[in-house]
Amino acid sequence: MDAIVDFFSLLSSWLWGWPMIVLLLGTHVFLTFRLRVPQRKLLTGIRLSVQRDRGATGDVSQFGALATALAATIGTGNIVGVATAVALGGPGAVLWCWLTGIFGMSTKYAEGLLAVKYRVKGSDGRMYGGPMYALERGLGMRWMALLFAVFTALASFGIGCTVQANSIALLANETFGVPEWAVGLFVSVLAAAVIIGGVKAIARVCTVLVPFMAVLYVVGCIVILCMNSAFVWPAIELIVSSAFNPSAAGGGFVGATVMMAARYGIARGLFSNESGMGSAPIVAAAAQTRNPVRQALVSSTGTFWDTVIICALTGLVLVSSILAYPDITYADGAALTKVAFGKIPYVGAPLLTFGILTFAFSTILGWSYYGESAVGYLEEGGEKSGVRHGSRFYRVLYIVALFFGSIINLDIIWNIADCMNALMAVPNLVALLLLSGVAARETKKYLWANRLDDEMEEQ
Repeated sequence: MDAIVDFFSLLSSWLWGWPMIVLLLGTHVFLTFRLRVPQRKLLTGIRLSVQRDRGATGDVSQFGALATALAATIGTGNIVGVATAVALGGPGAVLWCWLTGIFGMSTKYAEGLLAVKYRVKGSDGRMYGGPMYALERGLGMRWMALLFAVFTALASFGIGCTVQANSIALLANETFGVPEWAVGLFVSVLAAAVIIGGVKAIARVCTVLVPFMAVLYVVGCIVILCMNSAFVWPAIELIVSSAFNPSAAGGGFVGATVMMAARYGIARGLFSNESGMGSAPIVAAAAQTRNPVRQALVSSTGTFWDTVIICALTGLVLVSSILAYPDITYADGAALTKVAFGKIPYVGAPLLTFGILTFAFSTILGWSYYGESAVGYLEEGGEKSGVRHGSRFYRVLYIVALFFGSIINLDIIWNIADCMNALMAVPNLVALLLLSGVAARETKKYLWANRLDDEMEEQ
């Protein structure tokens, strides 16, 4: 077992090394300019996300699709991941994380566009799409589409299921003294009540849960920043200066080089918003939208909320708290956020606990749909007959895995999950790069020809 753990740990480190970081960030930058900076249409995307697209086809509203995608992406990475980046890369990592989110919006845009462009309607009347359909229908690479589906199904049991259930169980046990098996049973039953209802039920729950948990967490961050008001601007200056000058950090941050700040900031940013991983476009394909660009804009706002806002606020809270309270030991990434929130009298620690619990549970819901869609694609004849037996079996297996994830040691699962996430990204990035011309043509047709604006005025 030790040999297996060491193997996947080594494989994970290699897969998420500089080649993957350069490939992902390079794709972000390339698509930003290839698509003529779609980030400048952010406000349009936000407006579209809360509108009903009359006369459009799809299974869930555009906001429902966005909320489900955010449910899967807003998680412990926004809290513990950013803290780890600061601990390992210094305050400059926050800026690199933020820049990754800015450029990553174009990749999330392209993913959503291709998902709707190449989606199909099954005989059961539902919409199916994602990188596997873009690879098969857009590039004729069914073998690579199958690989993506396999990696996605496996990843869902790791980062989306057992890892999240384990985080919830450990936190509930540590905070409230509830036995881990009892927490696992409760989470399994609660998740089953939602997952069995399919994408529509998942979207309904996420449209309520995601805004509530995100707003509550953001309010908590703002309260801390108000308490640290004298240190907020110095924290911003330190974040910017130390991103390019290692000696600027000073104090306990000495030793965090520019390369370390860039590496951990970029890596945590990429892992947090999942731009380029290929997961979010699976649910984007189910959105009720009349053309690919509308949903693409809505999808791109997910990275904005996840990384540009929430991760940036977390980073600013951490750095300002370290400056305000020199007694904070910044080296322990996992404990750093807990200590910072603990400075809010009475409600700080419970607020963070609630945030982590809801973030983790929402990730369980979002990833259940990703995994089910991947299994549905792999299942021969499922789409033709409209009866997806493999998907039903997957739901049961996913719910059972939630319980066992709560009570077992997950060291090896973490590493396997990291590997599967990286392996998902490779075929998805192939689709994005080779189909960038298609994305550019669709963008020019609807976005830059003002056709989209005309449609919005009609509504």
